[in-house]
Amino acid sequence: MKPHSGTLIIDISGGQKAEAYEGVYQCTARNKHGTAVSNNIVIRQSRSPLWSKEKIDPFIVQEGASLVLPCRPPAGLPPPIIFWMDMSFQRIPQSRRVSQALNGDLYFSNVILDDSRNDYICYARFPHTQTIQQKQPITVRVINMDAINETMAAFLNDTDFFSDGPSEERRPMFLVPSETGSTKMVLRGQVLELECIAEGLPTPEISWSKVSGEFPSKRTTFHNFHKTLRITDVSEADAGEYRCTAKNRLASVHHIIGVTVKAAPYWITAPRNLVLAPSETGVLTCRAGGNPKPTITWSMNGIPIENSPKDPSRKVEDDTIIFTDVRTGSSAVYQCNASNEYGYLLSNAFVNVLAEPPRVLTPSDKVYQVIMNKPALLDCASFGSPIPRITWFKDTRSSVLEGDSYVFHQNGTLEIHVAQTTNSGKYTCVATNSLGISENHVYLEVKEPTRILRQPEYWVVQRNRDVVFECKVKHDPSLTPTMIWLKDNGELPDDERFVVDSDSLTIIDVTENDEGTYTCIMNTTLDQDSASASLTVVEATPTPAIIYEQPDAPTDLELTDQRDRSVQLTWIPGDEHNSPIKKFLIQYEDALHQPGIWHNLTEVPGIKTTAHLKLSPYVQYTFRVLALNNVGYSQPSYPSRSYKTKAAAPDENPSEVEAMGTHHDNLVISWKPLTGLQSNGPGLQYKVMWKQMDVENQWASVTVANVSKFVVSGTPTFVPYEVKVQALNDYGSGPEPKVVVGYSGEDFPLAAPNNVQVFVQNSTLAEIHWMPVPPNSVRGRLKGYRVYYMKQRDQHKHNGHHTEQQVLNFSANKTHGKLPGLHPYSSYKLNVRVFNNRGEGPPSPTLQFETPEGVPGPPAFLKVTNPNLDSLTLEWGPPNEHNGKLTGYTLKYQPVNNTNELGPLEELALAANETSVTLPNLKYSTRYKFYFNAKTLIGPGPSITEEAITVMDEGLPEPPHPLSPTSQSPRPPHHKAHPVSPAFGNVSSSVGEEGAIISWEYWGPEKHVYVEYIVENSQEDWKKELVNGSQSHVLKGLKEGLAYKVRVVAMGHADQTVHRSEELLVTVPAMASRQVDIATQGWFIGLMCAIALLILVLLIVCFIKRNKGGKYPVKEKEDAHADPESQPMKDDDVTFGEYSDSEDHKPLKGSRTPSNGTVKRDESDDSLVDYGEGGDGQFNEDGSFIGQYSGKKERDTAEGHESSEAPSPVNAMNSFV
Repeated sequence: MKPHSGTLIIDISGGQKAEAYEGVYQCTARNKHGTAVSNNIVIRQSRSPLWSKEKIDPFIVQEGASLVLPCRPPAGLPPPIIFWMDMSFQRIPQSRRVSQALNGDLYFSNVILDDSRNDYICYARFPHTQTIQQKQPITVRVINMDAINETMAAFLNDTDFFSDGPSEERRPMFLVPSETGSTKMVLRGQVLELECIAEGLPTPEISWSKVSGEFPSKRTTFHNFHKTLRITDVSEADAGEYRCTAKNRLASVHHIIGVTVKAAPYWITAPRNLVLAPSETGVLTCRAGGNPKPTITWSMNGIPIENSPKDPSRKVEDDTIIFTDVRTGSSAVYQCNASNEYGYLLSNAFVNVLAEPPRVLTPSDKVYQVIMNKPALLDCASFGSPIPRITWFKDTRSSVLEGDSYVFHQNGTLEIHVAQTTNSGKYTCVATNSLGISENHVYLEVKEPTRILRQPEYWVVQRNRDVVFECKVKHDPSLTPTMIWLKDNGELPDDERFVVDSDSLTIIDVTENDEGTYTCIMNTTLDQDSASASLTVVEATPTPAIIYEQPDAPTDLELTDQRDRSVQLTWIPGDEHNSPIKKFLIQYEDALHQPGIWHNLTEVPGIKTTAHLKLSPYVQYTFRVLALNNVGYSQPSYPSRSYKTKAAAPDENPSEVEAMGTHHDNLVISWKPLTGLQSNGPGLQYKVMWKQMDVENQWASVTVANVSKFVVSGTPTFVPYEVKVQALNDYGSGPEPKVVVGYSGEDFPLAAPNNVQVFVQNSTLAEIHWMPVPPNSVRGRLKGYRVYYMKQRDQHKHNGHHTEQQVLNFSANKTHGKLPGLHPYSSYKLNVRVFNNRGEGPPSPTLQFETPEGVPGPPAFLKVTNPNLDSLTLEWGPPNEHNGKLTGYTLKYQPVNNTNELGPLEELALAANETSVTLPNLKYSTRYKFYFNAKTLIGPGPSITEEAITVMDEGLPEPPHPLSPTSQSPRPPHHKAHPVSPAFGNVSSSVGEEGAIISWEYWGPEKHVYVEYIVENSQEDWKKELVNGSQSHVLKGLKEGLAYKVRVVAMGHADQTVHRSEELLVTVPAMASRQVDIATQGWFIGLMCAIALLILVLLIVCFIKRNKGGKYPVKEKEDAHADPESQPMKDDDVTFGEYSDSEDHKPLKGSRTPSNGTVKRDESDDSLVDYGEGGDGQFNEDGSFIGQYSGKKERDTAEGHESSEAPSPVNAMNSFV
């Protein structure tokens, strides 16, 4: 025996004979509860005996006759497998004519000459011993009728000669079965094999039929060229008569085989183990079928029951044992034996008399997951004796599950036919018997089914285009989905052009090979869904323009997994219109609290079509969804069905709770009320609680509704209180509220600061000191100290001049502070007060102080009057702020030359009582810059500046030259009040050769400064020119004889005007005349004589050149064209051609052209004026002009402004200067 098992090992490797162990074995297992026995096990030795030696005579047969070659193998265990071969170990070919029978013989329906051979060998293979035995070779000779006479003599004496059948055609005749009628018995469940072999010429064909019935199609097969009928797993229905028919062209014959089906015993009801509690009743049943009917016998613990101890609680009735009122200790193993002549059955059944409390065998807290609308099976396997009774509960054990929607199976399993989300939850199965109770908890999760919301579309796509098969799926969010794509029910090609995303398949650059049917399969652990679409590839055509639009509104909104505080919303997206959806916006309407108003709830990515929404209690929700792509939002979807959540106690308390007094004897408790969405239920109220901090132990409270504050009256002044506010509704109270500390109302302070002192630091700054007030006199929260001070008068003025009272606040922890910005040389008074949230306390005693002298302010104005050739008069006003006793003024001035360089600085001291001064001995036609300031004993004050120009004569003053910003010297500081904008000052203008010069002073921070100008009384827009950091600018291109309005502006970063100067009126004269009476000057007279001499020489030269031409009276024609009137010269014509370094082609001086630079022709084209002396005109050898008819002539426009006659000395000087 194998240790610790019931296995019996027989080892014959030591040389023992196997025959010694042949026999019938049976295993018996026993313990204190009984004995069990096994079926009989038969052990027999496998044998492969040799063929008995025999002499086999040759078979000589006439051609066309039938022949049977016998095999007759030795009996083996198990039976051998038969096959025929030749000497070369090649199988003998078989056909309808030649075949091997079931018994191993080789049958020839008719022989032919080719069948002659001497090596027909029958082989027997014994599979268990893996040996092959062979029979002696058999010789077959086939002869025809002509050879009979020749061979008869040779073989007559020593062999049998088969010549009893003719070689002509003959009717079929059965070789197997050989008898007239035959029968066949087969056992139920075994294989039925019927065989018919016929001889005849031609070879007959075999067919089968059942006389009264049909063949079982799935169990019937034909073998051996239709000569063998095989029916597997035979049942009683297969009994009957089977007809075998052999047919050739001469006739047909048939044979009837009667088949009977017997049956070894088989179980109808095998006995099963039985567990009985004391005093219970039980039944062992042993029912078996068979043909003939089996005999039932019982044994107990391996002993026939009639020989076993008697037991009054046991009664045997044929195939049944009935146990009544069993007793403890009567446990046993019972054997049932069902047998007939074809076999037997043996089964053990343990009858256990047991007293055992119930136990639930199903694992605890097991989670079952099912798909919605599918059946759910919850197991509750139990054990106990007596057999426990199973009861099911859901969530709580308040009520037993019952109703048509539940099925309770015998084994304790609970079945829910159609599971819904409401079936999700905790289930408890309770097993109960008379000895106790046991329970187990399992959980059911009903999941959303997996559905393909947007199926792949059928595509007809142009070659080399991209195609996208969308497969948007809705699935339960707690399940992990797996997307699989198939092409023509096979895997996708291994090609990088196939891109699989979470909800789409993209094929890039499609080709004809990509055509086919594409299927998306979405699998989860519980279910799956699939959809297919086909792809057709066509030749490319011109591509229309893609139109991008807003997406269509989502559709089919559905609410699932509805719970008290959450719900799952799903939808189907609308058409994207060539722009992918980026996100979905989910909105809700609260029909209970805010009907008609839609609120944004959440957003989900555009690839999602499901959202798990968190909800609040006591809200009647309606949802809608909007889709967003790059174009914009879609229209809202149709609203979902309404979903009202259950009411509950508040989840939160009011926020922003505050406590503060508004009067000295109250406390106002305020809060931010809950919204209808936050109330969680009807009957919203607030429980307001308060108590004086560190004084009272009990909370005072009041419950209010529809308010956001409560006033507690009769409180002490400014004492701390603890307050809290809790939300209530009809379903309960909110969480414990937080405690907030506040103070009751404040009252005016009772005391003023004392010991106030002032320390003057300088003329504009003083420092004040005070003593703090006692804390109990504040009667509130000390906010700080407030200093009131007011200027009474300036000391240099005899009468008082009260200014507006000023206030400075200082923090509560300060006992001193500074008073800045005081006026020098002034008298002030002040007082100090303490203040809290309620207001100010009484003032401290008024204190007076005086500030010392300071430097004066800038003079009120400075202006220049009576400009002369060598003198200027300056007038000024005293400073508006003396800030002390004036001791005088200081005037500084310096010239500015044409190169914008500053000359030497002169300084002049002036008395305090003076208001004007005349400066003599100045240079004529010179710009001067003045710096003017007042002074006291403390020192000089800030300066103001002004500029002016001395005149040349009685005419207009000489235009000044602008100061270059690069050469400008640093200027003293200047201050001057301006009526328009304090950022600009001293804006002035002058007209010079280059244009109108605008000068100013600017103190603003902006760097974008422009000069704007417009013709006076014009409706046009102001023109502006940017100033590059200087304080002067030249306006060029102004028209002569017009008046312009000019102003300077500063602009901010947004091109908005920040500062603007006062407007100036600038007049541009028609001709700027700068005549100076210098005709009497000697140097001028000499210069004019030299010029006249040069002109005379030039005229002589011109006259000589003209006479050399001879043929053309050019000079007369030129004179005829001369303009008798002298035209005024422009300022630009200030040089003489005689002294120019220009080329020789310029016209003669003294000739004149129109202002446009061309010569107006008279009647003749012969004039030299038309061609000039340069350009294309040339002289030939005799001096004649050969360019007379050379076409259109051009003149230099710069030379067209000269006079045709000699200018006067005065005019010539004006032009030269």
